[in-house]
Amino acid sequence: MDLRQLKFFVEIARHGNFTKAAETLNIAQPALSIAIQKLEEELELVLFNRQKRKVALTAEGEVLLTHAERILDDLRAADMEMADLKGLGMGEVRLGITPMISTYFFPAIIHDFTRQYPRLHISVSGEGAGSIQKMISQGELDMGVIAGGLIPENLEVRHILREEVMVCVPADHAFTRRRAVRYADFAGEPLIMFKEGYYQREMLLEIFKELPGAQPNIVFETNLFSLVKSLVKRGLGISTLLRMVAEDDRDLCAVSFDPPLHLDLMLAWKKGAYLSHANQAFVDFLMEQIRGYDRNRLAVR
Repeated sequence: MDLRQLKFFVEIARHGNFTKAAETLNIAQPALSIAIQKLEEELELVLFNRQKRKVALTAEGEVLLTHAERILDDLRAADMEMADLKGLGMGEVRLGITPMISTYFFPAIIHDFTRQYPRLHISVSGEGAGSIQKMISQGELDMGVIAGGLIPENLEVRHILREEVMVCVPADHAFTRRRAVRYADFAGEPLIMFKEGYYQREMLLEIFKELPGAQPNIVFETNLFSLVKSLVKRGLGISTLLRMVAEDDRDLCAVSFDPPLHLDLMLAWKKGAYLSHANQAFVDFLMEQIRGYDRNRLAVR
């Protein structure tokens, strides 16, 4: 077997589909199928149970996947170490950021980082925190911003931000006359919520479980926070947004929960993985910017 075959094998295992894997790898599906067939013939093992639209790993395939992912991780680490020997004149940071934070907190940081390190390439993927965790674990991202809570044991984290989660309503809503909104009252309103995999949603649903008789009235779900804002303004329902987002829009009213709800954001990367000079430079730069951000917020208060 060779590295090309292993890479093909891992992509098919991730997608559970030859067509999607071929699209990701940017090769023709017949070529991918032939490569995997040759791999199975070389090993004299069946690696996938093939169905019409989906494939699943056999027991033998599961064993190979463990080795293949480790081999490809080691290869990526070797590539990064070799690049590091050339210094910070080159390198890449593959970063995952949740959409809301990428729009309201990170643009200035990314702008300033690229000005300080103009020859480093930074690519950003916008996903929910759950998807970012998975992509880091699978080696698709070097690091990413995830929400606090139960941190997986395979991730190394640094706390970067604590932000209040606000109830967001249109200007004519009755909640605008309150200093704070009880969770049971919020649950009874028509709710526009983020889809599964977004930590704000998971936090609220866990709180609702502890409230007797609280059944959230979800009327719309989306992963687009800009759509959330627009629909709240139009009166379809109410929602939650981080304070930095809610306070930036004069057409929305933001009210605290009773008691207040906060979201902790962490920068995470795979524990034990090699952190390239480019990635370490980004971590150091971000943490320095966070210290300045915190000082500025305290000064304003």
